Amino acid sequence: MTTNEQIARTLVLPYLNHAVRMFESGYASAADIDAGMRFGCGYPQGPLATVDELGAATVRDQLAERYAETGDPLHQPADLLEKLAADGRTLAEAAQGDDRAEPQLRHDIATVGVVGTGTMASGIAQVFASKGYDVVYVGRSEEKVAGVQTAIAKSLDRLVSKGKLEESAKEAVLGRLTGATSREALATADLVVEAIAEELEVKKELFADLDRICKPGAILATTTSSLPIAACAAATSRPESVIGMHFFNPAPVMKLVEVVTTGQTGADVDETVRALCAKVGKLAVSCGDRAGFIVNCLLFPYLNDAVKLHEAGTSLAEIDTAIKEQAGFPMGPFELLDVVGNDVSLAIEKELHAEFGHDGFAPAATLEQVVAEGRLGRKTGQGFHDYAR
Repeated sequence: MTTNEQIARTLVLPYLNHAVRMFESGYASAADIDAGMRFGCGYPQGPLATVDELGAATVRDQLAERYAETGDPLHQPADLLEKLAADGRTLAEAAQGDDRAEPQLRHDIATVGVVGTGTMASGIAQVFASKGYDVVYVGRSEEKVAGVQTAIAKSLDRLVSKGKLEESAKEAVLGRLTGATSREALATADLVVEAIAEELEVKKELFADLDRICKPGAILATTTSSLPIAACAAATSRPESVIGMHFFNPAPVMKLVEVVTTGQTGADVDETVRALCAKVGKLAVSCGDRAGFIVNCLLFPYLNDAVKLHEAGTSLAEIDTAIKEQAGFPMGPFELLDVVGNDVSLAIEKELHAEFGHDGFAPAATLEQVVAEGRLGRKTGQGFHDYAR
């Protein structure tokens, strides 16, 4: 086995094991797990399809070797792998019967509200306006509200310059956007999507206010990637109307939306949001209200493992190269950490560690160190790699 093959096996095997356990637990369907990693991370195929390609027995045996070396419970082959290997079956066969009927709109959605003025909020507003929905977006100042219109206009101008959009269509999209500095402007919205700061108390205050302002039956959605949606729902008198819509950045480009339900989210709300995602050209995957959802829960332990492998003496370049060449991932783990932001990555890893309690999810010391030193990645010019030119 080459060094590159060994590096890829060391990092990819636990990722595959986590994915099998996620499916085994019933947290998400096999199709949604695979789609999440393909469309959320740009992987050539999903982890469960990879297991089937390699063979459950092969993956089981390689994990068993790793477990014997490390003693890490996260490397112990999932029970389902053992069962599939024994039965000679595939995950695709185990997932048969998981298919759901095509979702339908159970609520009429004509006007969409967006709270926030950052990159994600602007992107979400553009997504809905581009598909014919009237959008009311709310910011804290006239300057920030104007910034959303400017950002969307620039985004549409790029499409026009590439011949992907007519000038008349651009003007029509901009004409469907209405900015406001008061949340009261959301009173007639059928769906409100918030994309404000990732701070729970700030979001809870917002949801309490939306509960007061929004009409009965309006769906209230959060784009959080990490915070408990049930806590946002508890701030309202309508928890059945609260749901997660985790868009990926940039929202106009990325196809995936994780649709996250709590124990109280209405089935009609869930189905409507999934159907709405399809109407605006997005692929919805379904999961429950738990730290990391599908994508981050599988992605960040793998990134953290890469940092630990580097700490053990393997160079950044060797790891990045091995993953791209052997696993076919579009970026090496350190390239991706620097794009995401090492501060963001550290925060997510801490949440996963707190949620699941696995020692193997504890943030790597070097990840803590680069954040403490202000080496946050591309946004600061320095991370694991140096971008200062």
